[in-house]
Amino acid sequence: MHQLQTALKSAEAFAARHPRALTASVVGILSGFAVTAFGIAPLAPDAAELPRRTLVEALPTPDIAAQLDELSAHAIGLTRAEATRSSDTPDSLLRRAGAFDPAAAAFLRTDPLGRRVLQGRAGKMVHLTADAAGQVQKIVVRFPAEKVEQQGTHFTRLTIERDGAHFSARTETAPLQTQVALGSGTIRSSLFAATDDANIPDAIASQMADMFSGDIDFHRELRKGDRFSIVYETLTADGEPVTWDGGVGRLVAGEFTNNGRTYSAVWFKDQATGKSSFYGFDGQSKRRAFLASPMEFSRITSGFAMRFHPILNTWRQHNGVDYGAPTGTAVRSVGDGTVEMAGWQSGFGNVVKIRHGGDRETVYAHLSKIDVKKGQRIEQGQRVGAVGMTGWATGPHLHFEFHAGSRLMDPRTIARASEAVTLPNYAKAQFQQIVASVKTQLSVAETMDGVSAAE
Repeated sequence: MHQLQTALKSAEAFAARHPRALTASVVGILSGFAVTAFGIAPLAPDAAELPRRTLVEALPTPDIAAQLDELSAHAIGLTRAEATRSSDTPDSLLRRAGAFDPAAAAFLRTDPLGRRVLQGRAGKMVHLTADAAGQVQKIVVRFPAEKVEQQGTHFTRLTIERDGAHFSARTETAPLQTQVALGSGTIRSSLFAATDDANIPDAIASQMADMFSGDIDFHRELRKGDRFSIVYETLTADGEPVTWDGGVGRLVAGEFTNNGRTYSAVWFKDQATGKSSFYGFDGQSKRRAFLASPMEFSRITSGFAMRFHPILNTWRQHNGVDYGAPTGTAVRSVGDGTVEMAGWQSGFGNVVKIRHGGDRETVYAHLSKIDVKKGQRIEQGQRVGAVGMTGWATGPHLHFEFHAGSRLMDPRTIARASEAVTLPNYAKAQFQQIVASVKTQLSVAETMDGVSAAE
């Protein structure tokens, strides 16, 4: 050990005294390695001189004809989804769905069931399957149920199938399925503009206006920056979203912030009585004895005030509210009552008058159609007629009046002041469970500003 330490010290002293000599020695050693490498490299064999051998092996060729026959036996049909249009012919519908099949078009023109594909209202859901040659193999058409009592809960499924050169058709009724959807939005110009931006159906927007009509005057109190979040149902037929009119489900719950104040409501059905209504989260019913409007949300063209009469050309007190809407728009009773008059009356044209409790009466004028008869009992929300322009009217609209005894009242203030329906005590436990559930859904919907999506 002592000798090793003495040798190391001697080496260190030499390196310190002769650094150049040490460097030259190291370089010399490395150069020697390099010379040795160049001397060895030429000894490796030349790759071009290595022996080579070619191997040939015959592979069996598949029978192409057999493969084509196999594909034909298991041909894959291509399916396209379309909605019928009012201008459709059998040929145009098939062509738009990717099929060219004169035989199928002829069947749609001549067969009693086949003709129903394009009969009636447009918007039927069509799923067509065709082969690679464009020949129709199967058509499934879905549209509203035939029976009035099943509309909104069921749909009709029309199936057309090919068997060689012939076609067969059958119909059946099946229940619609519901799917929960969430949506939210911000008011920038109007309620419908905001719901359109969020891809929320107009029917749901109208239900939302009804839900909060006792809290918010959507005609006069809507503010830019107001926000809403909703939970609603969409309807599906065989898993496909329903596209025809009336194919929208119910508004389940909603929150609406108007001018800094937030209102909340949920749809609740009393299992004991079978009656349902919108309720605030505190259990107070949103349903009043009178609705705020005789139509689903629409624009007001004249209010309860003085106006310049467009026909008489004089300033007169306008004792009602005029709702501008297209001819044929449904008009509903704002409350329970009995039809006192249903017919023609001078400047009112076609008019319906309904007597309610407490010496109150409502008037619905300029109707294009009357759907009730004198003496008939009417429930709140029931259709009484359709918007028109009969009598002294310069355009399609509904003239609506509210009478309390001998006084004419502003119907919008009457709706807010009318008595509310209260939640029974026995239903409160179930109600609170539903509220807890929809609160979670509304919290999620609130994060989806300008979006509507199914859960």
